Amino acid sequence: MSLIGKEVQPFQAKAFQDGHDFIDVTEENFKGQWSVVCFYPADFSFVCPTELEDLQNNYETLKELGAEVYSVSTDTHFVHKGWHDSSEKISKIKYPMIGDPSQQLSRQFDVLNEEDGLADRGTFIIDPDGVIQTVEINAGGIGRDADNLVGKIKAAQYVRQNPGEVCPAKWEEGEETLTPSLDLVGKI
Repeated sequence: MSLIGKEVQPFQAKAFQDGHDFIDVTEENFKGQWSVVCFYPADFSFVCPTELEDLQNNYETLKELGAEVYSVSTDTHFVHKGWHDSSEKISKIKYPMIGDPSQQLSRQFDVLNEEDGLADRGTFIIDPDGVIQTVEINAGGIGRDADNLVGKIKAAQYVRQNPGEVCPAKWEEGEETLTPSLDLVGKI
């Protein structure tokens, strides 16, 4: 069942943020701004630090777009701190790293691999109403690209601000959009 158009359900979790703080995170944190929730399998692994560093490298751009980033794994917030303190790539991260040892969030977002108890690589863009607008799920060996994420947020924001218009494939900010109508049927 698709999560697109569904509101994030209530949850409560602990996160490690900005190299020194433990914070509480709930579904309310996903409201009033755009949110990116990036699930990954595990701390102290291989592809995961490259993805999380890529998110950090794009963090300022995402913040300028009004989006907060949250990474999530089934590790605890304490393990996130340990990883942050010992990894050159992870030590750069400023966004909240949510611990999901109960697997509540991984199940809620339907990314939990029940066999190994780890989350699949899932990326979710959530609008300011707390509603999921995009879902991307990759197999464990396939890393994601935060540049693509930036483009998806821009498109989601454009569509939200311009009801009745849609963004075609490879749309970039400032390019033409489409207004679906009977006049376009069979002409694209």
